[in-house]
Amino acid sequence: MGHSILSIDDKDDGSMPPSRRHANGEPNVQKVAVPPKQNMLKDIKSITKEFLFSDEPLRPFKNQTIARKFLIGLQTLFPILEWGREYTLSKLKNDLVAGITIASLSIPQDIGYSKLANLEPHYGLYTSFVPPLVYACMGTSRDIAIGAVSVISLLLGTQCSAEADPIKNPIEYHNLVFTATFFAGLVQFLFGFFRLGFLVDFLSHAALVGFMGGAAIVISAQQLALILGIRGFTKKNDIVSVMQSVFGSMHHGWNWQSAAIGTPFLAFLFLATYLGSKNRKFFWLSAIAPSFCVVTSTVIVYLTRVDRDDVQIVNYIRKGINPVTFQDIYFSGKYLAAGMRIGAVVGMIALSEAIAIGRTFAGLKNYKLDSNKEMLAMGSMNMVGSMTSCYVSTGSFSRSAVNNMSGCKTPVSNIVMSGVVLLTLLVITPLFKYTPKAILGAVVISAVLTLLDYKEMIRIYKIDKFDFVACMGAFMGVVFTTIEMGLLIAIVISVLKILLQVTRPRTALLGKIPRTTIYRSVEEYPDAYKVPGVLIVRVDSAIYFPNSNYVKERILRWLVDEEEHLTAKGLPQIRHLIVDMSYVTDIDTTGINELELLFRTLQSQDVQLILVNPGASVMDKLHSSKIENVIGPSNIYLTVTEAVKRCNPKTTIDEV
Repeated sequence: MGHSILSIDDKDDGSMPPSRRHANGEPNVQKVAVPPKQNMLKDIKSITKEFLFSDEPLRPFKNQTIARKFLIGLQTLFPILEWGREYTLSKLKNDLVAGITIASLSIPQDIGYSKLANLEPHYGLYTSFVPPLVYACMGTSRDIAIGAVSVISLLLGTQCSAEADPIKNPIEYHNLVFTATFFAGLVQFLFGFFRLGFLVDFLSHAALVGFMGGAAIVISAQQLALILGIRGFTKKNDIVSVMQSVFGSMHHGWNWQSAAIGTPFLAFLFLATYLGSKNRKFFWLSAIAPSFCVVTSTVIVYLTRVDRDDVQIVNYIRKGINPVTFQDIYFSGKYLAAGMRIGAVVGMIALSEAIAIGRTFAGLKNYKLDSNKEMLAMGSMNMVGSMTSCYVSTGSFSRSAVNNMSGCKTPVSNIVMSGVVLLTLLVITPLFKYTPKAILGAVVISAVLTLLDYKEMIRIYKIDKFDFVACMGAFMGVVFTTIEMGLLIAIVISVLKILLQVTRPRTALLGKIPRTTIYRSVEEYPDAYKVPGVLIVRVDSAIYFPNSNYVKERILRWLVDEEEHLTAKGLPQIRHLIVDMSYVTDIDTTGINELELLFRTLQSQDVQLILVNPGASVMDKLHSSKIENVIGPSNIYLTVTEAVKRCNPKTTIDEV
C-alpha cells in the first residue's frame, strides 16, 4: 500500500546479493509505506496526552490499591511526605547552616524590597515568613529560596500605585496588593492544575535576561534617593526622569551625612559580592555582608544621632507575626478587575523567574524539577500569603545561589529561614529603629545589580542576533519607558520571533558532498556540487496554512534563480525538482493544496516534482488527499541519493 523508496547504495560494484536486484540488474527499491489508518478518537487521545500529560503523571497510580493511590496522591501534592521519609540528621545540619545563612541575607533585602512595593518594611518580612513554609511542603526544588524579590516588588508597586495612591489611600492600596497577590497565586495554581506551564515559555530566556537587566538599572537608580537622602523624589521609573530628579536635587536636596554612611557600605557590599563570586570559599562573606552593614550602620546612627541632621531612618517596624488579611481581599467592587489584571501579569513574571531559577539549580545538581508541581506550590503559597499580609513572593536568584553554596540538601532550608524571620518579627524588629535608609538602598543596589547579566547578553549576541534584539528591546523598554512597557516589548518580540519562524521557515539548496552519498546545503558546505539538470531543495519546517504559500513561492524562486544562472553559463536547464521533506514533520490541507499548485506550476514548465522522505503524518495525508497519485507514486522516494539516481543515473558515480 505504500509508495516511495527506502534506500539503495549510491555505488553498486556488483557485490549486492541477487535477491536485492531487479531482473534487469538494477538495485532493488524499497517503497515508503503509508502508515496504517488511525482511529480519530485515538488520535485525539494521543495528541491530548502529549500536549498535557507528556510526563505521564498518572503512571505511579497504576496497579495500586485505593489506600496506596491516596498516599501517592498526597505525596504528589505534598512532596515533603515523600522525601521527608529519607530525611537524616546530616541533611538537617546542612539545611540549618543554609537556612540561617540565607536568612541573614534575606532580612535586610526584604526590608528594602518592601519600599519598592510602596509598603511598610514589615510586609517584606511577612513575605519571607509564610510563603517559604508553604513552598517547603509543596515544592520540588531543593535549592530555591522563597521570599520577596526586587523586580516583582517594583512591578507590583508600580502597577498597584497606578490604581490606588499608597499615600492618600493606604488602606485601599494595601487591599489591592493583597488582591493582586491572591489572583497571582490563583493564576499560578491554575497553570499547574491544567498543566499549562508551556505558556510561561512564551517569555523567552533572552527577553527575560533583558527585562531583568533593565529592571536592575531602574531599581538601582531609584535607590540613589535613599543613599543621597533626597526627599520628594520622582515617582516615575524611567532612567531619564530618575536621573533628572537626582541631579536636579544636587544643590539643595542631597544629604552628605546619608551619602557618607551609604557610599562606604555600598563599596563594601560590592567587594564582598565580588570576592564571593570569585572564590567559593568566600561565599559566606557575600551572604552576611548585608546584615553586617545593617547592624553596623544602625549602631553608628544610634551613637552619633545623625538622624537629627535629617538622615532618614527606618524608625518603626511593626512587631509580631502576620495578621490575617483574607477579609481585605477585593472579591467585588471597582478594584477587582485591576487586582485580577495585575495579579495575572505579576504572577506570570514571578512564575517565569522561579521556574528559570529552579531549572538552573536542578541541572547543576542533576535532579528533576517538576514544573507543574512548582506552579501548584507557587500558586498555593501566594494565595495563602495574600490571606496573611504577604505580597507576591517567588524564588530569589541571589538567595538561591547562596542557599546552594551553603550546602542545602532539601527545602527545609526555607523552613529554617522562615523560623529566623519569625524570630526577627517577634523580638528583633524594634532594634531596626535607627537603621538608616541609605544602608537599605545600598543593600538593594548590591542585590539587584547581580540581575544585570552582561556576560549572558554577550553570549546571546554571539549565538542568535534575533534573540539579542529581543533582549535589548526588553532592556531598553524597561530603562527608558516603564516596567510594563518593557514587559510588553519582551512578550511582543518573543511572539514575533515565533511567528517569523513559523511563517518564514528556512529552506536550503542541497548539493552532493564529493566522494560521499550525502547531500547537504551548498551554503554550509561550499564543496558540495549541484547535480546537472536537478534542483534539490530542503524544507526545514512543518508546512501549515501560515507558511505554505511562502514555501511554494520560495521553492519557485530557487528554481528561477538557478535557471537564470544556468542560462547565463549556457548549461542545460532544470528538468527535475527534488523537495527533501525529511524535516517536514506535518502538513495541513492548505499545505496539500499549495503542494498541488507547485506540482501544476512545475508541470507547465516541463519540470518534474519529486518528493523525498515524507514522514508518517505527511505520507498519510498525501495518500488520503490523493495528491500522491497526482504527483505519481514513482516520484516519491526515501532518500535524496535514490531520487537523484532515478533522475540522472550518470551522477551517481562517486568522483574521486
